[in-house]
Amino acid sequence: MAAAPRQRADARKNVVTLLEAAKAVFAESGVDAPVRAIASRAGVGVGTVYRHFPLRSDLISAVFTHEIDACVDAAAEIEANLPPGEALDRWIMRFTEFVATKRGLAGALHSGDPAYEPLAEYFSTHLAPTLERLLAAAKVSGDIEQDVDPTELLGAVATLCHGDAGADAIPPRAERMVRLLLAGLRAPVDA
Repeated sequence: MAAAPRQRADARKNVVTLLEAAKAVFAESGVDAPVRAIASRAGVGVGTVYRHFPLRSDLISAVFTHEIDACVDAAAEIEANLPPGEALDRWIMRFTEFVATKRGLAGALHSGDPAYEPLAEYFSTHLAPTLERLLAAAKVSGDIEQDVDPTELLGAVATLCHGDAGADAIPPRAERMVRLLLAGLRAPVDA
């Protein structure tokens, strides 16, 4: 079986530009926003959007995986620059931002559309190991005392982040609740 041809640099740049534009438009207007609004924000024609993403579900899935990848990639930089406990807190807040600003994506992802089924696995196989690594380092350093399942913690943070938010904002209530949840990880283990 022949490998897929490599995408030209300008085509890769177009895809990234489209994903960033779609992310912004989805955050402002939801995932049902007109494709022309995404194309306009990206500075390309509508045909370019459809050439790369023939179905809306293709675009939504690509935005979601792109954002997951960015969240995972942020962990390496955070870990390199902060002590384990602070790194855990900073990354959880980065994840909180990811969840809080994805207006409409959750509804699409839980719509029952089979096009989105692979995203749940992508979410868990990329974000859970990242959080597991951060939790383990914070536990070894003594910055946290509680053991917690990374998937459960991701779910708890996501649940706390539901609500209306702007494109670049974490709702203040969600931020407070996530910080309380993180403080709970530092509490002594009951005897």
